[in-house]
Amino acid sequence: MAGSIQSALISRRTMRRPRWTVIMDDTAERAQAVRETCPFLTAKQAAFHLGLAYSTLKRLRQTGTGPKCRLHGRTWRYHIDDIEAWSAARARGGDRG
Repeated sequence: MAGSIQSALISRRTMRRPRWTVIMDDTAERAQAVRETCPFLTAKQAAFHLGLAYSTLKRLRQTGTGPKCRLHGRTWRYHIDDIEAWSAARARGGDRG
């Protein structure tokens, strides 16, 4: 029995992916689950989804140039459709190197 446990641990070690890959997979899975269950994202989740820093998204919100957002209690929320629409409106052609 001890041999089978040890061999199982060794096989797990050899098949282990880099830690950052596991984190990214987990984050992607959580983002997908949020999209399916609740269409609203917090500011931090929205910033991650857009690939922006939280402070950049906050500045965009304050200047009125970011995606539409709503204040729910004390938390700013972004609807996933508003984020996607804002991102699509900023799309440019591939003419810039």
